[in-house]
Amino acid sequence: MLEVEELHAYYGKSHVLQGVTLQVGTGEIVGLLGRNGVGRSTLAKAIMGDVDAKGSIRFLGKQVETLKPHQIARLGIGYVPECRDIFATLTVRQNLELGLKSGRTAGRWTVAGMLDMFPNLARRAEVPAGVLSGGEQQMLTMCRSLLGDPALIMIDEPTEGLAPKVVEQVGELLREIAAKGVSILLIEQKLSIALKVCSRLYVMGHGRIVFEGTPGSLQSRADIRKEWLEV
Repeated sequence: MLEVEELHAYYGKSHVLQGVTLQVGTGEIVGLLGRNGVGRSTLAKAIMGDVDAKGSIRFLGKQVETLKPHQIARLGIGYVPECRDIFATLTVRQNLELGLKSGRTAGRWTVAGMLDMFPNLARRAEVPAGVLSGGEQQMLTMCRSLLGDPALIMIDEPTEGLAPKVVEQVGELLREIAAKGVSILLIEQKLSIALKVCSRLYVMGHGRIVFEGTPGSLQSRADIRKEWLEV
């Protein structure tokens, strides 16, 4: 579904992505792990067209590296950034409705379905989104992106700063997303959730992919974990 080959990106003179290659298949949850500053978020932004990059990005067989972000979104790629980007003065329901794409038939997700799935959001559907907790805002952002009915969704650090119970809810949502045929590129620092929900993992270091394999194979590679993941 998504094929990235030899992708390079720069911030000024800083060579952030140094020939990154990865793939995400249909209905697959793929984890992208690494410490802060290694280029994981830059990769997601490059795929989304928010960062100029050189190399090949193919989505559903189409080259997309020269397209604008809105064109890429219309092709079926969703993006949940780490900053969450809710509209604080709009209600929870209004935030969700903004995710719906006009002119499209009903997709796999509906506003009512999202509110049924997350009772906390349902109880606060008519209040400004800015008063939600960090965990509730994260859920809101993910749900809003899903309402655009993407074929693939990139989610950047969805469990950052969340309580363990909310982290479990995020994991359940990720599994449900994949069960409906939506591919996920999960950018995470927490190895625990990545090992639980991902079918394959990539580890980034210094702008490059330094490991690719299954959760089981990463668990057996103490050297990789020590050098590139552990603090």
